[in-house]
Amino acid sequence: MINIIVKKFAELTTIELYNLLQLRSEVFVVEQDCVYQDIDGKDEKALHILGFKNEKIVAYTRVFKPGDYFEKASIGRVVVAKKERSFKYGYDIMNASIEAIENHFKEKKIKISAQAHLKSFYNNCGFKETGEEYLEDNIPHIAMLKG
Repeated sequence: MINIIVKKFAELTTIELYNLLQLRSEVFVVEQDCVYQDIDGKDEKALHILGFKNEKIVAYTRVFKPGDYFEKASIGRVVVAKKERSFKYGYDIMNASIEAIENHFKEKKIKISAQAHLKSFYNNCGFKETGEEYLEDNIPHIAMLKG
């Protein structure tokens, strides 16, 4: 079980910010061997969904209100530490992210840009693919909608 906390950017402690950026870099840059600009200037607008286990961030997303990233509310930077994936924390962090969008933004329509190989995971979270696959940072992605 993970403990999930929702914070605005200004509410993040320095340690939390460091740890969430370290987790994102560990997975999106190192594990996926993808050179891209993770620190993109959008974190300040996002709500940060932090999943803690034994006081360590093991799962994370950031969510946006409509217009701040996509036309619809959105969830991005969905990440679970590699050694924690067998516990299905991805579902916990996604459910908390969907709930955060509903509670904070009063929205039910959500758009994501999903890595194509995770399509069935996002289907299980209530998202349906829309359009064709495309490359984002040399990784196949697909747009998906919920609501």
